[in-house]
Amino acid sequence: MPVGQHKKEASTGHPVGEWGLAHLKEDDMSTTSISDALQKISNVMVADPEKARTKGTPATARLVEGLRFEVTGPTGESALTDMPAAMGGASSAPAPAWLLRGAIASCTASVIAIRAAQLGVHLKTLETTVESESDQRGMLGLDESVSAAFTSMRIRVRIAADNVAREDLRALVAWGDAHSPVASTVRNSPVTSVEVEIV
Repeated sequence: MPVGQHKKEASTGHPVGEWGLAHLKEDDMSTTSISDALQKISNVMVADPEKARTKGTPATARLVEGLRFEVTGPTGESALTDMPAAMGGASSAPAPAWLLRGAIASCTASVIAIRAAQLGVHLKTLETTVESESDQRGMLGLDESVSAAFTSMRIRVRIAADNVAREDLRALVAWGDAHSPVASTVRNSPVTSVEVEIV
């Protein structure tokens, strides 16, 4: 059975992959608890697909000083950003583009871990690194023919698990990459609108 599919264990209701539950350590409560939570929420969404549609928590960036911004959410989420000194910032916090790379890295890793839990795979190592290149003339408006977007991006994944074939781990990573909401959004940009309020 391909990694992109899973079946249910009749006696427990837990999803298992081609590796089965035999490779899941008895004391691996993290993997089993993730699997149990995913099974419950999946059952709810299958029964009522409308419950799968969610609205993301809004993020609001407010200018602190210079090019330093505080990003907050309605339930206590917070982050700081700043630009490098070469761009007029103070380098006091990560640049927004670094947070985007971090979001892609952590989201992709999370989905890989989610899929591993669904398949009953205990991951020993999982590390995701995102690198990108861009032409900064686009951001600065020095050449309108140059896009401000990343010109290229690479996602590097280090992964290890006991009793799992290398090709199955590669398939697991491919599945996680294809189902990562952040990475998928970057690849398939949604329709975006900009609303301006003059105060």
